[in-house]
Amino acid sequence: MANYAMRIMRLHSRLALPLAGSRSHSFHFHSFMSRSFSTAQSYQAVRPQNSLPAAYYRGGTSRAVFFKQHDLPKNRGEWSDIFRGVIGSPDPHGRQLDGLGGGISSLSKICVVGKSSREDADVDYTFVALGIKDDDVDYSSNCGNMTSAVGPFAVDERLVDVQTTGSDNTTTVRIHNTNTGKIIHSTFLISDDGSEAASSGEFAIDGVSGHAARIQLDFVDPAGSRTGKLLPTGNPVDVFDGINVTCIDVGNPCCFVRAADLNVEANITPDEIDTHPVLLSQLNSLRRQAGVAMGIADSPAAVPGSVPKIGLVGPPATNSRAISQNQTAETVDLLIRALSVGQPHKAVPITVALSIAAAARVPGSVVAACVQQELVDPAGITVGHASGKLLVGAQFESDGRLACATVYRTARRIMEGRVFWK
Repeated sequence: MANYAMRIMRLHSRLALPLAGSRSHSFHFHSFMSRSFSTAQSYQAVRPQNSLPAAYYRGGTSRAVFFKQHDLPKNRGEWSDIFRGVIGSPDPHGRQLDGLGGGISSLSKICVVGKSSREDADVDYTFVALGIKDDDVDYSSNCGNMTSAVGPFAVDERLVDVQTTGSDNTTTVRIHNTNTGKIIHSTFLISDDGSEAASSGEFAIDGVSGHAARIQLDFVDPAGSRTGKLLPTGNPVDVFDGINVTCIDVGNPCCFVRAADLNVEANITPDEIDTHPVLLSQLNSLRRQAGVAMGIADSPAAVPGSVPKIGLVGPPATNSRAISQNQTAETVDLLIRALSVGQPHKAVPITVALSIAAAARVPGSVVAACVQQELVDPAGITVGHASGKLLVGAQFESDGRLACATVYRTARRIMEGRVFWK
């Protein structure tokens, strides 16, 4: 700082500016120097950034920051500010450049994993969706894609004792999702040395480049995750704004509408949904009315951004785009274009796919009306989404109860260390 003052004095000397004499010059000079010293002192007083141990995982077609629950404050009221800082929200520019978010809903996520509070599970898992331009921190729903990374994270972080079965060195982690109260069994390979969840393999999912180790997710008794019922309104079809809508709750509350009823093609692209003059507002209106009818909120304005999720459905298309996308009647059973937190999803949320598979088996639903009689794969419903296709299985008991829904994903640890936020 002394050197800085000497440079100022030499500058005054070169410019023939008096350092004393005139009261005005003396006043301005000493005021300037006082502000400079004050600024330096306040700069030295700035505290360092906050940090916590964390990891970054891809799960299915999403990514999220993972925390071990015991590393976070015991007071959950303190979590939200941490998560906003880590992800970089709110960001009026919508890019989350100052955090680990990616500017789209599938990349603006947090997962918290710890020892389970239930005897029928190995770990507790809490999913958190964060707004991008706003400060919303939403604990109201699960993310099926990120669920695929929970088992591998639990193994990688030694939160569970690994017990492999069979000759293929697989293990199963029983996951209790605290958002929905539901149990998911995650079955996957362990590396040959037993040190971590396997990442290399020959399984591929649409929307993610390359191949990886397959992860089987069995959602046990998944109906009524939030509402307690497979059909929360009691009806296979309800009418909102003059449009037929099916409301169903499997993994997450969802609602489905035929694309044709909104005068669009079922294989419309996410960009076309985004730029359509009225489609997003129409879908938001239907979603909010469905949320009230499902008992999620008392008014449309109070319906959270994450649930119910909404999707446009339709039968396999025959146009040239469907052929180029490999989404014809020979390759998929129906088409879905899903929205997540108000944004068109680049693929399909897993919980939406689970609801689709169940709704396809509900007579009279808008989904069942779109599914062709003979399935492409008898193991389940093959869903055509914006990035490819996905096979989803749904097992019903003889009494009509949905016993289990199954989907296959991949996941991978990308980074671990410490994450910083201001």
